[in-house]
Amino acid sequence: MEQRFFADTMLGKLARWLRVVGCDVAYVPALDDAELVARAREEGRLILTRDTLLIRRRWAREHHFFIVGDHWRDQLRQVVTAFGIDPFRHILTRCLECNEPLRDVVMTAVADRVPPYVHETQELFRECPACGRIYWGGTHRERMVAELEKLLGE
Repeated sequence: MEQRFFADTMLGKLARWLRVVGCDVAYVPALDDAELVARAREEGRLILTRDTLLIRRRWAREHHFFIVGDHWRDQLRQVVTAFGIDPFRHILTRCLECNEPLRDVVMTAVADRVPPYVHETQELFRECPACGRIYWGGTHRERMVAELEKLLGE
């Protein structure tokens, strides 16, 4: 089973990029430390943090991974390396907003929910079952893949 994470409030960009590579990352910036630790414990998640006060909490002491980098690129590299994550195995399979696994949908089901040009030029669409956001391969996907290749050396 792959590691599940809970990113603290300082790590929003890291959480998003870990979702890009397919990691299950909870991120709720409005939670205080006690709530974050309680949720991580309930959900069986490892806390990703840069907060030295947070890791002093009893349960968090043994269930955290301390992020040392200041920039999301360094942070992503640290997590991918430490946990042996293949950043291209499950790329763009989770909703970047709510973390749910995406499901494939047929073109006709999204015809009225995507721009006409996108509907005419794309064949594969994915939908988040929680928030309804639609995803498709386009220049934004190409840019993300290029960024990951540059960053992680693939």
